[in-house]
Amino acid sequence: MAFYESVVITRPELTDTQIENLVDELTKIISNEKGEVVSIERWGLKNLAYKINKNKKGHYFMMNLDTEPSAILEFERQMRINEDVIRFLTIRIDKINEEPSILNITQNNEIKKEEENAI
Repeated sequence: MAFYESVVITRPELTDTQIENLVDELTKIISNEKGEVVSIERWGLKNLAYKINKNKKGHYFMMNLDTEPSAILEFERQMRINEDVIRFLTIRIDKINEEPSILNITQNNEIKKEEENAI
């Protein structure tokens, strides 16, 4: 099996429940091919660098996968079909980093600062 990292951007109108359902669907695709979703990081609603299909923002999340290349083909095919997915990028990596990504770290630091200011 190989390691992959996939970043997905969804439409900004989606609710948390709809995003959860999309993540579950993508996880099932990997599971059906005897792969494993090692971790999922939700980066939240962020501005896009440029408009994509009239959208200025999108919900970002990253999935770390341990699966066969054939599962990635189906995984990407389903994302191309899904109208809620604006963009995605899947790359093969040598190993899965156990530490949170830099976007997740900065997001957690911002939340902590907001909580400190509220007190």
